[in-house]
Amino acid sequence: MSFCTFARSSFLCLVILFPVVYGEDNARSLNDRAALLSFMSGIDSDPEKVLGSWSSSGLHICNWTGVTCNSARDQVVKLDLGRRSLEGTISVELSNLSSLSVLDLSENFFRGSIPAELGALSMLTHLNLTYNVLEGNIPAEIGFLSHLEYLDLSSNRLVGQIPESLFCNGSSSLSNIDLSENSLTGKIPLWNHCKLIGLKRLQLWSNWLVGPIPQALANSTKLKWLDVTSNSLSGELPAATVDKTPQLQYLYLSYTNLISQNGNTDLEPFFVSLVNCSNLQTLELAGNNLGGQLPSVIGNLSTTFAVLHLEENLLSGSIPPSISNLVNFTFLNLSSNLFNGSIPPELSRIGGLERICLSNNSLTGEIPSALGNISHLGLLDLSRNKLLGSIPDSFSNLSQLRRLMLYENNLSGTIPPSLGKCTNLEILDLSHNKISGMIPIEVVAGWSSLTLYLNLSSNLLQGPLPLELSKMNMILAIDLSSNNLSGAIPPQLGSCIALEYLNLSGNSLQGPLPLPIGRLFYLRVLDLSSNHLVGEIPESLQASPTLTELNLSFNNFSGSITKDGAFATLTIDSFQGNSGLCGSIPGMTTCWKKRKHHLVILQILLLLFLTPTLCFFVYRLRNKSKRRHLAASFGAGELSKDEQERKQLEYPRISYQQLIEATNGFNSSSLIGSGRLGHVYKGTLKGNRRIAVKVFDPGMGVEICTSFKRECQVLKRTRHRNLIRVITACSSPEFKALVFPLMPNGSLETHLYPSHSSGPNLSLAQLVSICSDVAEGVAYLHHHCPVRVVHCDLKPSNILLDEDMTALVTDFGIARLVKGGGEDEAITRTIDSLSTMDSTAGLLYGSFGYIAPEYGMGKRSSTKGDIYSFGVLILEILTGKRPTDVMFHQGSSLHEWVKRRYSDDLEPIMEEALLRFAPPPTPRNHSSNAWKQIILELIELGLICTQNSPSMRPSTLDVALEIDRLKQYLANPTTLTLEDVSC
Repeated sequence: MSFCTFARSSFLCLVILFPVVYGEDNARSLNDRAALLSFMSGIDSDPEKVLGSWSSSGLHICNWTGVTCNSARDQVVKLDLGRRSLEGTISVELSNLSSLSVLDLSENFFRGSIPAELGALSMLTHLNLTYNVLEGNIPAEIGFLSHLEYLDLSSNRLVGQIPESLFCNGSSSLSNIDLSENSLTGKIPLWNHCKLIGLKRLQLWSNWLVGPIPQALANSTKLKWLDVTSNSLSGELPAATVDKTPQLQYLYLSYTNLISQNGNTDLEPFFVSLVNCSNLQTLELAGNNLGGQLPSVIGNLSTTFAVLHLEENLLSGSIPPSISNLVNFTFLNLSSNLFNGSIPPELSRIGGLERICLSNNSLTGEIPSALGNISHLGLLDLSRNKLLGSIPDSFSNLSQLRRLMLYENNLSGTIPPSLGKCTNLEILDLSHNKISGMIPIEVVAGWSSLTLYLNLSSNLLQGPLPLELSKMNMILAIDLSSNNLSGAIPPQLGSCIALEYLNLSGNSLQGPLPLPIGRLFYLRVLDLSSNHLVGEIPESLQASPTLTELNLSFNNFSGSITKDGAFATLTIDSFQGNSGLCGSIPGMTTCWKKRKHHLVILQILLLLFLTPTLCFFVYRLRNKSKRRHLAASFGAGELSKDEQERKQLEYPRISYQQLIEATNGFNSSSLIGSGRLGHVYKGTLKGNRRIAVKVFDPGMGVEICTSFKRECQVLKRTRHRNLIRVITACSSPEFKALVFPLMPNGSLETHLYPSHSSGPNLSLAQLVSICSDVAEGVAYLHHHCPVRVVHCDLKPSNILLDEDMTALVTDFGIARLVKGGGEDEAITRTIDSLSTMDSTAGLLYGSFGYIAPEYGMGKRSSTKGDIYSFGVLILEILTGKRPTDVMFHQGSSLHEWVKRRYSDDLEPIMEEALLRFAPPPTPRNHSSNAWKQIILELIELGLICTQNSPSMRPSTLDVALEIDRLKQYLANPTTLTLEDVSC
């Protein structure tokens, strides 16, 4: 055949084949378009906001939002619509995207079941549906996707058993499986004939799985990450499996009911198997009641080993010194076990150790002075042991130490003056020991960084209270009770402006109660009982807007007391043992009234003299040519007249003089709230517009300027129905304030702890609605705000209620503005330099009791920290206990306190909550069991949100969805069942 003949025949073939191929490709493109439009039709939320390009008839599907095509064949190969706030169901028509390899619908609001038809996507390699509200079973068809490598169905509401096909379909392509945070049941369906040889990551935590960890997992020799935390598994620790997975790096087996070998008596076989894991970094075995001793072979583990959690078990014996071989160790937690013997001084060889938790054991002997050589140590908790001797002087070398807890031991000697060199301390608790001597002045002077609490109670300390205590101007709690302290209470303690809790009871203090103590605007608890104090009780204490607990019993106070203000809810127990007191408190001696006409006449004369003077002053003040004004600082640039009028209505200019007139000169009678950085006053502008004015305390210097600017940065970038709206801002070198609409129903705190009754005045339905509002507002800050915001200070006093009892989140003074984002802790790049301030600068991320535990370890603020605070808020609402009450009186967090009762008997908490919040059941109302179930759901949600590990906490979107379900049930109990809303 000649070349020309060959060329003509080839061209003819191309002419014949081109229409066939082109027509086939065009048909596939049309099929893909139809599938995508069908998917779009199943979205309930406004799809135009996110998928507007999908409605353009002239735009090719390859240019649609979230769509990626294979340019060679013009077909959809990737659909990525993660984090788009889409709400609706997943269309079965997606199965017609025959070339689709990646499907990502994560972090949306998709409901309903996972379509089994997705099993027809034969080319699929990545399927990500995490953080939605999908229900029902996992379709078995998903397991037959032979090319599937990445599967993430975590954080949904999936139920039933894991389909066997997912692990046993003959495919070895799956490398990542994440089914965590669902309600899956049954066993892990991995049998000996199933070989997931490519599996690298298996996450099944927070489900209801039972049975042992499958031995067939040993076939997955490339496994690097195994997490089955918080399940109901049984059997022994998987020594045989670990021995065959040498690439293992992260092993999470906490709270699974697993036991150690040989009838829960021998941990050595398991740790021997771990020696083969040359890249091991983290091992968590907490909360399993493991028995036996910690074997010395632990010292033979990989030098990459960094984190060990063995708390809440039954381990006994001594801590092996060989643990010091783990030179890259950063976190050792052996607390709440049965360890005895002494603390091995060899721990000092691990120079990178950051946290040591050995609390609640039976350790004896002295604290090794060598621990002072661990230069990076930030947390040392040796509390609740049987330690003897004195506090080592070498602790002065711990320049990074933030938390030192040595309480409930048998320590003696004096407080070493060198301890004052630990200038980064935030918490110091030496209570319940036998420490004697005076509180060294030089030590207290070095503790000005203390921002959480100082507890030296129940020791043998003597001498006067150091004046240097007043330098702790950001500390939240001081407890020096049950010592032999003497002398007067220094008035300088009034400089501790952030103080919430002060306990000086059980000492030999003398003299009067200083007036500045009563003026501490954040003080909630004051206990001065069993001292030798004299004089009258300051009126400023009775006028305190925050004081809820007071104990002045067994002193020598005198004078009259009325049942007004902060004293309205107090009983005689707060004042007993003071024979000179009289007043209207039930059980107290009635005061003898004496008419004093001369005093009345003197007051009248004084009033007649002062009135003209005041009128003249006001007249001069009104006619000053220069008045301090501040325009609203929101928006810039040239505006049209209409825009200027609209902006003036929305953000009106309010002068300093107008604020003075509105608040009656910032009179104490207008005071409605106080914080560590300022006060809030109510007022009324002309036209009867009611406002709240947040005035920053100029005495706080640079911190006020920083907080004011930060709050302005947040408020001008956010707009949501559940976030407070600012009216205007006022700023001058001497005066800074923010003006808000006055919320007629006050804060959530005033409803949880009312002064005029014995309990809250809210119903459970209202509380669920309030929690839903808060979750929605914070979810907006975390996920949908133009600039991501971490609030950092969620608590009842920062939640305001409008006339309809809608909750609004307020107080962004320590919020963090962050670029981009994500749900992990790696939120590092901030928008403005203001956000670089950390706890060492005086602004820890939040309020005591609501602060996430990782913040105390120096971690940066994150959305997971807000989730922790929100969880504490839920638990506080349901238990009626402030988190600080539990800490001060029982030495544990609110999470731990509730968790212990959850394990033992939660019925008393539920019954009490039922009495406080739920109405009596009626034929048209919920049954008592239904109310209990709702309370139980909320308690469980609070516990999940307050887990110690940030990665174990849900996202704000997930929390908002959970509470919204409960809210819907309460609104429509006849159309929903509690199974529909079960958390």
